[in-house]
Amino acid sequence: MIVSMTRGDTLFSTNPGASMVPASTMKLFTAALAFDAFGPDHQFTTSVLRDGALGEDGTLSGNLVLRGGGDPGLSTRYYRPPGEGPMATLARMVATSGVKRVTGDLIADASAFETKRVPDGWLPRYLEAGYAARVSALSMNENLATVVIAAQPNGRTAVSLDPPSSTVPVVNNTRVVAGSRGAKLTVRRLTDGRIDVRGWIGSRAGLRAYLVVIDDPALWVAGALRSALVAQGVTVNGQVRVGAASPAAAPLASLASPQLTRLAAVMNRESINHFAELLFRDVAHAASPDRVGSAAYGNVLLQKFLADKVRANPQEVYAADGSGLSTLDRVTARSLVQLLAYSHRAPWSADFHASLPVAGESELLRHRMRYTPAHGNLHAKTGTTNDVIALAGYVTARNGEVLAFSFLYNGRDRWNAKEAIDVTGATLAAFAR
Repeated sequence: MIVSMTRGDTLFSTNPGASMVPASTMKLFTAALAFDAFGPDHQFTTSVLRDGALGEDGTLSGNLVLRGGGDPGLSTRYYRPPGEGPMATLARMVATSGVKRVTGDLIADASAFETKRVPDGWLPRYLEAGYAARVSALSMNENLATVVIAAQPNGRTAVSLDPPSSTVPVVNNTRVVAGSRGAKLTVRRLTDGRIDVRGWIGSRAGLRAYLVVIDDPALWVAGALRSALVAQGVTVNGQVRVGAASPAAAPLASLASPQLTRLAAVMNRESINHFAELLFRDVAHAASPDRVGSAAYGNVLLQKFLADKVRANPQEVYAADGSGLSTLDRVTARSLVQLLAYSHRAPWSADFHASLPVAGESELLRHRMRYTPAHGNLHAKTGTTNDVIALAGYVTARNGEVLAFSFLYNGRDRWNAKEAIDVTGATLAAFAR
């Protein structure tokens, strides 16, 4: 479907009401929902609280709580070397507040979201991939950790987790092969939460690094805080466990996320599923009567948003998740264009437009529609799986009209569909009447 935002008329449509799997064009709904709920300047917070009295000698008689606020930006994307990482920053703040010893436990509080970490409709084959990281209100680094293996001068291997976490031990079953530059290594998660590394690495191979998906993000992030606290000289006598802060818990330290407009730009330009899942549940958490962000309540809010503000038929959209990775998601081309029309008029329109990659220039559209009239003009969200090719966004026609469009294809002939979409995008950019 193609509609002029300038004149309000429909230039073309075919099957605009057909129910289709959207893939990552679903992120447009998540972005609009979040912008409308929070505003583009909103920030999310990750906090450390003390659940007990802090004595003059630095002893906290009680528990330390790390409470997740659904921040997608708690990540090395925003905490880059040589600066310290987010847990190191929080640990330093805790130490600066005067805490030297914690008599109780370090509690990972992810209670802002539902406990379901894998959304409905995510295929089992997705779950070892970084694009299908687990969902938690207490998340870090998109819930991916790096296992680093290196040969040492003493003929042994050094295997470590980055960032280090006391709750995710790494089992080293590797050996060094003298003189070799190669490596043959396997890294796998064990059912008890440990990471097992096997195989060999050459003494001249340098570092080898492997990304692993973390199964229990909250426990892992809290373990990373504990490791960082040890580095700051703060002792935690108890264990690291998942729980919730009591109403009496008092704040010690906190980190604020980048503004929502920056988070949405990463989500849409790079199509980061993890960002979308957290933002979708953040909206649900803020509005839910029980203050628990769930995908199901996110869908309820999306239906209301469509009916009350977008003036679209809410029955044309179903969101099992916020990213579009779920095979259960459904939208129509018409609902996408109606969403684009509302977002074009909204107070946060400029932020929404800026969050989209640009044809021929940036991110997932960098190599598409280059050297056509769409180059540097058309900006849109992509959607790609084995069975979906989609594109939805805006383009300015040659006569100055702003056009909103949505193309949704479900099937196996994805390459021809993609070519047709790109030719149409260039045609729209050259359109005049």
